[in-house]
Amino acid sequence: MLKSIVLSAFGAGLLVGVILTGVQFLTTEPLILHGETYEQAAEAPAPAPETAPVPAMSTMAGHDHGAAAAGEAHHHDEGAWQPADGFERSAYTLLANLLMGVAVSAILLGVMTLKGDPIDARRGVLWGLGGFFAASLLPALGLAPELPGTAAAEIGSRQLWWLGTAGASAIALALVVFARFYLLKLLGVMIAIVPHVIGAPPPPTLEAAYPAALGAEFVVASLVASALLWSLAGLSSAWLYQRLSRPAG
Repeated sequence: MLKSIVLSAFGAGLLVGVILTGVQFLTTEPLILHGETYEQAAEAPAPAPETAPVPAMSTMAGHDHGAAAAGEAHHHDEGAWQPADGFERSAYTLLANLLMGVAVSAILLGVMTLKGDPIDARRGVLWGLGGFFAASLLPALGLAPELPGTAAAEIGSRQLWWLGTAGASAIALALVVFARFYLLKLLGVMIAIVPHVIGAPPPPTLEAAYPAALGAEFVVASLVASALLWSLAGLSSAWLYQRLSRPAG
């Protein structure tokens, strides 16, 4: 069984990673590049206005301050690594998607195995959609996918809220779908609501460097890509597992 799970997860992950990379190349990646142009334009320094001559001491102080600020900005740019546009960026995207496809496929197969029901393509798709609701759609109600240039809260607090929301959403979905008693189903609904009552960490400002329509388009495209990831991972991994688990002969 373990061998079938591992082989199925890797096979499905490779397929999902390649397809997801192609979809992102046509949908989210152009939006990200567009958002980066707005971000870079917002960060570009404005031309210095012409001013009257100032005393020597003030000039020296201003020069020292400007040099220090320039040094800090230069140091920040050197420390913030990112892949170059073109082949390098696409290669890193493909690698990340392959790893994510394998991980999602393994998680879905593990959960389906623990549930004990027969594993087939139809159940795989349903479990994949459940994973999408728990890990992507419901958390996105508080922390939507963000383009470059979006103001955001500290990353540690956002990650903690996302983990708590995804976990609560998974428990809630399991109760709503599998519980026999309506009180347990109601408890599941309440558990799903709790993280949103607490609220995601708020950003320092609601302003963004890009138009609102561009951000909305990116949110939709990102959620569609996530739904494709989870459903295709469930479908392909369950299908492969069913094929590999058949007795020989």
